Amino acid sequence: MHVNSMTGYASAQSQSVAVAPSEQTAATPAGRLGIEIRSVNSRFLDLSFRLPDELRPSEPALREMLTAKLKRGKVEVRAAIEMEKSGHVAAPSPSLLKKILQTQVLVLESLPQAPLLSVADVLRLAGNESQSTQDWSEEIIALARQGLDALMGARAREGQRLAHMLQGHIAQLRGLAAQAVPLVPQVVEQQRLRFVEKWREAMAMATGGVTAEAAQDRALTEATAFAIRIDVAEELTRLKAHLDELESLIDKGGEIGKRLDFLIQELHREANTMGSKSAALPLTRISVDMKVLIEQMREQVQNIE
Repeated sequence: MHVNSMTGYASAQSQSVAVAPSEQTAATPAGRLGIEIRSVNSRFLDLSFRLPDELRPSEPALREMLTAKLKRGKVEVRAAIEMEKSGHVAAPSPSLLKKILQTQVLVLESLPQAPLLSVADVLRLAGNESQSTQDWSEEIIALARQGLDALMGARAREGQRLAHMLQGHIAQLRGLAAQAVPLVPQVVEQQRLRFVEKWREAMAMATGGVTAEAAQDRALTEATAFAIRIDVAEELTRLKAHLDELESLIDKGGEIGKRLDFLIQELHREANTMGSKSAALPLTRISVDMKVLIEQMREQVQNIE
């Protein structure tokens, strides 16, 4: 399985479709149906539709189609119908003219002062009626399926790019961890010796009945406890385990965004603890570099489905 991003865009347009004249309607110019699907990151699947009135009945079918394919993301679907302008005016059918005339007579019976319909009014009414009778349900479903396939392809390509970047950051984190491993025993021993030296200086300046052996034992005990507090070997071990799990999830693919986000939080915790326990400048620098990389990974993981 592949890693999919929640970010993507796709659009599709249908070919021009003209409404044939009938006994009740006049011929209308050809219409073109267009659809756009945009998606950005979100914790859950959030669908919104912006459809003209002619396409509203198809919204449940569109929603079902999208939920079957998409699991997370804020997805917006826009559709529009564009009627092409022609160079000629289509004549209304006789039956339609008769219907308009009957309607005008009924109106004048109740409103004698109402103005009579002009030729432009008749053509507009004929065009509106013929346009409203056109059924776009099959066209919008077919076009939405085409747009959804294109969106899935765009999300898959973006997901592969994000996966490649994450793998590169994982490799860099492994390199930083490898630099830190040999520094740990050196830093611990260095701090132990420094602590003993400071203790001896303090004992030489102190007065009382403390023997040299007792002072030495106390110094070693305190130095050992301090060395344990600054030892980051455990953090490095857990960090390596988290990196292994990250690589495993990326190789597996699928819906891994939430699990990746949790592991990123754990990585940041280990790097932050490493920095707070560090008693040497090289380890502090490594911790800072790690946190910079992890923060970059967090931004990328937010877009993975």
